[in-house]
Amino acid sequence: MSEPRYLLIQIRDADDPIRHQEVDCFAAALDCSRDAITVFDLLKQSLQPADLADIDMVMIGGSGRYSVTSDAPWMQVALGSLQRLLDAGKPTFASCWGFQALARAAGGTVIHDLPHAELGSNPVYLTEAGRLDPIFSQLPLRFLAYMGHEDRVIEMPPATTLLASNDNVAQQAFRFDDRPIYCTQFHPELTLDSLMDRIAAYPEYCERIAKIPYEVFRQQCHAATESETLLRVFRDHFLGK
Repeated sequence: MSEPRYLLIQIRDADDPIRHQEVDCFAAALDCSRDAITVFDLLKQSLQPADLADIDMVMIGGSGRYSVTSDAPWMQVALGSLQRLLDAGKPTFASCWGFQALARAAGGTVIHDLPHAELGSNPVYLTEAGRLDPIFSQLPLRFLAYMGHEDRVIEMPPATTLLASNDNVAQQAFRFDDRPIYCTQFHPELTLDSLMDRIAAYPEYCERIAKIPYEVFRQQCHAATESETLLRVFRDHFLGK
């Protein structure tokens, strides 16, 4: 059986220090070769059906410098691309920026909310629907997840189901009810080491969100190994690997 073909939609500048690390993180999380992942630059291109024709699974990751709440022209183009992705119905896993962007593209509401920002490895719990979901039911009722966000979804799109939550941000994960698309506010593609590398690349996050020095913050973070399994569980369920 040939290796699945993946498309990683990125929202990162050419000089973003995490641009290449993100590809490596998804490859490791999926236990696939880096060559199996095609990168699509959403800042420079508009996604078209032809871009998805030979793709088995789509991923959307985070963003170092771009907010889903923007009304700039690039975001309007990106929302049109994401609507075409939703229409295509390909198996898609979206984390962090991708979670927020697909929520907005499908009619949900996203706001900038620094008081509810999350950074590090934080606890999450399954909703009742999450406990019954074929993907999320593979996780414990409560688990740690890697996070780094200032925006958050406050209203989910129509025809979606909330799968995970916590006491700080209620919308932590949801699925679309009529297509194989799952979205998480957290980053199951990361490990503790790659999370720390990412935060070190954006030191302003520690200053703005955690309000403590990086070295102190690092000691407070713990491995979220259980949520690291999500991408493979998703892939195996929908692609039958």
